[in-house]
Amino acid sequence: MTFIWPQALWLAACLPLALLGAYLWMLRRRKRAAVRYASLDLVRPAIGRGARVRRHVPPALFLLAIVAVAIGLARPVARITLPSVHQTVILAIDVSLSMSADDVDPNRLTAAQVAAKSFVEARPADVRVGLVAFGGNAIVVQQPTSNREDLLEAIDRFQLQRGTATGSALYAALATLLPDAGIDLQALEFKWENIRNSRDASQFALKQPAMKAAEPVPPGSYDHGAIILMSDGKSTIGPSPLDAARIVAGRGVRVFTVGFGTPEGAMVRGDGWSLFVKLDEETLKSIADITKGIYFRASTADELKKAYRDLNTRLVLERKDVELTFGFVAASAVLLLASALLSMVWFGRTQ
Repeated sequence: MTFIWPQALWLAACLPLALLGAYLWMLRRRKRAAVRYASLDLVRPAIGRGARVRRHVPPALFLLAIVAVAIGLARPVARITLPSVHQTVILAIDVSLSMSADDVDPNRLTAAQVAAKSFVEARPADVRVGLVAFGGNAIVVQQPTSNREDLLEAIDRFQLQRGTATGSALYAALATLLPDAGIDLQALEFKWENIRNSRDASQFALKQPAMKAAEPVPPGSYDHGAIILMSDGKSTIGPSPLDAARIVAGRGVRVFTVGFGTPEGAMVRGDGWSLFVKLDEETLKSIADITKGIYFRASTADELKKAYRDLNTRLVLERKDVELTFGFVAASAVLLLASALLSMVWFGRTQ
């Protein structure tokens, strides 16, 4: 348990001690006054031991109530596991040419398809899944659905593309998750024939697509959906992934990122060409950090399956920080009420 205002804990320590000292002083003063006017030896047997103990119960409950409310003022926070309310998950999977690398048996794309299918089959029944495939362009290959067969068939239809548009994938995933966001996906369409000089890197960049204005909300505050983005390489085309991540974070949506491949990289070869691809962990970690998601690294097919299993678990159960102030204040109110009632029932007055 942690506290938002730990300074208030001084009240929980000092105030009860002060009240206890005042109560003991009052008891001693009352005892002296009683001895002055009569002998307690004649009264004590008539009162009985139970009555002598009962008179301390209401003050003890009052003292506990003060301790509870003082702890409540410190605003205690506990991290507990709660059922998740995620209802829609968008899987954005990299299908760039680098996914044809065979450093993962039989190749990266096939391993990714197998892991994605396992994720779909193990998902909670009330969670819908949408699919975005991204290479040079981000394409929504399956709108969110709970139909298992449709999702598995869509995964089997993945086709390799030239380029890696990670930023476009985030915009497409957000548009699929939040259709009311009004994101213009056509503005993200990339056409290779429009590139006159491939050496001019600026021509590979695209501006942020038009979308409806919205008041930003805290990152991670959207509880009805999430994005899972898997990539094995560095973004080479399209809008900045970090700029896109900030837009997603402003809508409150979390992005869980999965880095597939090795930091050392791998060589991909085709007909008359070869390409060295390297995992860009820093960008994927930054996307997760910006959106309050989590980054997973998967260097092998087995690790990728494990990452998706962990993600499935997080969709069912999530650890959240819950403020317990109300509980302590409520407990204090109950203790105060019990103290007053017992005092009235036993002694005909409130102490």
